[in-house]
Formats: sequence, C-alpha cells, structure tokens
Amino acid sequence: MKGLVIAIDGPAGSGKSSVAHALARRLGYRYLDTGAMYRAAAWRLDRLGIAVAEGARLRDAVESIEIDLTDDEDGLRVSVNGEEVTTEIRSQRLAMLASQYSALPSVRARLTRLQRAWKDLGGVVAEGRDTTTVVFPDADLKVYLDATPEERARRRLAQLEAQGTRVEAALVWEDLRQRDRADASRPVAPLVRASDALYIDTTRLTVEDVVNRLVGEVERLCCTG
Repeated sequence: MKGLVIAIDGPAGSGKSSVAHALARRLGYRYLDTGAMYRAAAWRLDRLGIAVAEGARLRDAVESIEIDLTDDEDGLRVSVNGEEVTTEIRSQRLAMLASQYSALPSVRARLTRLQRAWKDLGGVVAEGRDTTTVVFPDADLKVYLDATPEERARRRLAQLEAQGTRVEAALVWEDLRQRDRADASRPVAPLVRASDALYIDTTRLTVEDVVNRLVGEVERLCCTG
C-alpha cells in the first residue's frame, strides 16, 4: 500500500501501542512510538541532572538529544545518543518523568521536529497523545482509541506483571488518573480528540479486531485517493 501517514491518539491503556505496532507490521510501514521518544528524552535529561523547568540548560540539553527507534524481530528498541535504553524507559518513574518533561515547550518543540521528520521516510504509523492534533494534523488517517478506565487499568496491570513488575492495582489506577489529568491539562499540546479522527472504543475489542478495522480504512483511502 502506498506510503500514508496514519496517526493514532488516545489515553494510556487504550491500546495505542499494540494496535499501532501490529498495524505497521501488517502494512509494512514504519512504527513511530512517540511515547517512547518522550520517555527516552526524559531518561537523558534526568541523567544529565536537568530540572523539570524551562531554562538555558534544558534548551541546550534537549537540542542535543538524538533518538533512534529500531523495530525488529525482538520488538521496538530505543537508543538515545547511541546508548540503548529500551528496558530503562519502561519503569513507572520514567513514565511520570516523561509526562512532566513533555509539558515543557522546549522539549515538546524538539521532539515534535524529530517526529515530523518521519513523514519523509514513507509509510508510517505514529501513536501517542498529540499525533493527530500537533505532530501530524494533516495525517491521511487519524484515529482516536479509547477504553473504560477500568479496562485501561487492567491492561496496564497485566503489562507490568508480564514484565515481572509486581504492583498494587490501586497504585496502577492512581497512576492512570494522574497521567490522564496531566495529559489533558498541560498547556502545551494537551490530549484532545481531533474532530476528524475515527473514534474506536477498544474496551471489548482485541488488537486484531481494531487492526482489521483500520486496514479496511487504509484500503478505502488507497482506492479512493
């Protein structure tokens, strides 16, 4: 299929990563995990001791950040300035740090530029929390995935357990609430549903169900485009 730009937004636990990754592989497209990029940037800034606040040190540090995403048979691998951080960026702490750093205009501007550059590489499936509204507002297909809070918390808990991390369900629920609040209220690129995005409630759907639906949408676009 021709090189379309497909952008998928939605809150944590809505199925964005699983769906986007599976869709990219099904179409033979590149997979852009913008959340992983923000986690990687947060890892780098935290390691450099850069406070979560605008300033000359932050601006200089973030402009020097280079992030590489490689998707192979082992899954998505993430490197920052040549150092692989795939495992390190998946912790709860990095998730919260990424949410905090991503609210800063300098961080947002730098990563948005890095993400938009993917458009020139050909077909891409990008997922995150502002891909349909800020990064790729002119995407060929915009999608907003959602699910009930209970289902999103269940998925996140299952993901953590699969990674060998034991955590109380109540803590996962509270973490999701905080992330939802931070994503929706941040002054720069808050999480909102684009008016022209296809809305899909994934609560009772499998990843395959959603991917099949989206492949149908892509085929329709390719036939009519």
